[in-house]
Amino acid sequence: MNFLRITEIFYSLQGESNTVGIPTVFIRLTGCPLRCTYCDTAYAFTGGEKVAITDIIAQVAEYGTKYVTVTGGEPLAQVGCIELIKQLLDNGFAVSLETSGALDVSKVDARAIKVLDFKTPSSGELSKNLYQNIDFLKLQDQIKFVIGNDEDYEWSKELMVKHKLYDVCEILFSPVMGLQNPTELAEKILRDRLQVRFQIQLHKLLWDNAQGK
Repeated sequence: MNFLRITEIFYSLQGESNTVGIPTVFIRLTGCPLRCTYCDTAYAFTGGEKVAITDIIAQVAEYGTKYVTVTGGEPLAQVGCIELIKQLLDNGFAVSLETSGALDVSKVDARAIKVLDFKTPSSGELSKNLYQNIDFLKLQDQIKFVIGNDEDYEWSKELMVKHKLYDVCEILFSPVMGLQNPTELAEKILRDRLQVRFQIQLHKLLWDNAQGK
């Protein structure tokens, strides 16, 4: 697949993950098979523009940064996403993939950093989690839990123990803005001695929830 349907390509600060704050080009692919209750990118579910991979890479190069994040929607819902990631890497970019964890990541280029978002109970999409994806994660990758309430927090802790996620890769805990008080989540993490990275979505603090930021 040499073309992908793109909702937007924009330049901003990375708002999440372990590269937070770094100037990054974001490629937002159109479409997603999930409908999470707290989704903040529903505008990417439909529409978009069909763009050739070569043109996508040319647009990315114009920003002059090596950091690129492929996101959505759910980017892996388009089969051409795999080829896009490969070509970005071949062109010398440092690529991260933001994926829901509901679709197979086994074919994603091993050079890319996978940020895999396992869906917590409050998302409404708990049944979509594909736990076999854990087998394809490396130390460079990250698993993210978006926490909306106490049930999400306890569920995430249990999953970490069940699948020994501490031995797999870095773990991220992120509060749902407007639902989970971030200070309370931080205090729970400290209380329970969790070896996770607490993160707040930096881009929302800076620009609220503006599209293209």
